[in-house]
Amino acid sequence: MSDRTEWPAGRDRNAALVIRTDYRDDQAWAVVRAELTRAWGDGEFEPYVHVADDPEWADRTPAQLLPEATCDEELSVVFIADRDSMRGAPVTLLALAVLTREECGSDEEFEADGGEFRTVPAGVHEIHANLMIANLSFGDFKEAAEEDPQGVFRGFAV
Repeated sequence: MSDRTEWPAGRDRNAALVIRTDYRDDQAWAVVRAELTRAWGDGEFEPYVHVADDPEWADRTPAQLLPEATCDEELSVVFIADRDSMRGAPVTLLALAVLTREECGSDEEFEADGGEFRTVPAGVHEIHANLMIANLSFGDFKEAAEEDPQGVFRGFAV
C-alpha cells in the first residue's frame, strides 16, 4: 500500500466505493456528488456509497489505485471521480475492476472481466449491487458500455 494515504478505513463492504482524484473544480464535484446521491432503479432504491474525498488521493491514476484496491478482498470494483468526471457531459465516473491477471485462468478471462469503463452515477449503484450478489459480472457491464456510442454504461433499464 502507498505510504501517502491509508486505504479507506471504515468502509461498509456493502457500500460502493467512490474515490475522488481530481480537486480542480469544487462546483463540478458538487454536481458529481449530487448525482451519486440520487435514488436509482426508477427511484425505488436509495444510493449507498462510501466516498473517499481526501486530497491525498489527488491525481492518482487507475494503475496507482489498483494495487491498493486488490488488498481489499471484499472489493470487486472501485469507482473513480477523475478529471473526466469533473468536466464531462454527461457526468461519468471510471469503473475499475479490482482484478489482476494473476487471479485469472487466462488472458481471455482477464480481458473479459478486467479493465475499466465509464458509467453514469446511477450506474455505480446498479453495477455494485449486481456484483455484490454475483448476478452479473464486471464484463457484462463493460460490454454494455462498449455498445454505447460514447462508451458509457447508462444502465440496463434505460
